[in-house]
Amino acid sequence: MESIGNIWLYLAFFAIVMVMLAIDFLGFKQKEGQTVQVRTAAYWSIAWVSVAMLFGGGLWLYLKQTAGLDVANTKVMEYLAGYLLEKSLAIDNVFVWLMIFAAFAIPPALQRKILLYGVLGAIVLRTIFIFIGAWFVQEFSWILYLFGAFLVYTGFKFLRGQDNEDSNIEDMAILKWLRKHMRITPQLEGSRFFVRKEGLLWATPLFLVLILVEASDVIFAVDSIPAIFAVTSDPFIVLTANLMAILGLRAMFFLLAGAATKMHYLPYGLGIILVFIGFKMLMLDVFHMPIWISLSFIVIVLAITAWLSIRHSRKHHETTL
Repeated sequence: MESIGNIWLYLAFFAIVMVMLAIDFLGFKQKEGQTVQVRTAAYWSIAWVSVAMLFGGGLWLYLKQTAGLDVANTKVMEYLAGYLLEKSLAIDNVFVWLMIFAAFAIPPALQRKILLYGVLGAIVLRTIFIFIGAWFVQEFSWILYLFGAFLVYTGFKFLRGQDNEDSNIEDMAILKWLRKHMRITPQLEGSRFFVRKEGLLWATPLFLVLILVEASDVIFAVDSIPAIFAVTSDPFIVLTANLMAILGLRAMFFLLAGAATKMHYLPYGLGIILVFIGFKMLMLDVFHMPIWISLSFIVIVLAITAWLSIRHSRKHHETTL
């Protein structure tokens, strides 16, 4: 499989990721018991998007010097389309986290701790999934058609309003299994994941929440990783776009926590995008769509979705006054 990635590019990228994680973990925090302010979350969200764009700019300059202008333009557009796609799909993941935290009555001060580990786990798991996916695509090219069919199916589920079928947390199989096989305290024990009582080790509900947060990202990765392979088959672009989108998830969570009910048309927009890229993948042998068309389509659909959601929110607000 052809890729622009080399050992030095990978090392440079993972160095950037480590620095960003250190800045995120040490800088984006609040005092004990204090919730994250929306303004603070907005500033950090803007910062992470800016870093992602700067990385794209740096990649363009590097590729222009080493591979030529055409390659630089194509690969950076693939990166931008993949980043935008992953960022938009991650919003739905944020809403699931909100549901999990609400079900277990996790206070905002502890939500930050959970998301620290959640984002780190997501980076490790997605890196593994991406390289496995890239190997499958290289060895079994027909798997792209399975990806395409799956994305079309998932997109239609979004459009039919079936993306939240498993909205009852207690019905999740993994939660039932954990409750059956582990000793779990009836309530939170501060910020601890485990406590020892009478010589026995007990897990706390906070540990259950951490497992559910990680499990939810694995589930969403099943949608998002095939989706980005429809945009580009370059493992380096897939990895960088995916991880750059994930790095800002914690700030985006606190930014969107109060706006979950205002994103009324988001699932429909995501459904349209998934159906589009699914059909694009299925038509690989018939028509090769230029990357700028895919990027433009994603931008237009998300812009229309945001506009319709804002209109719907304003009308709903006016009718409830």
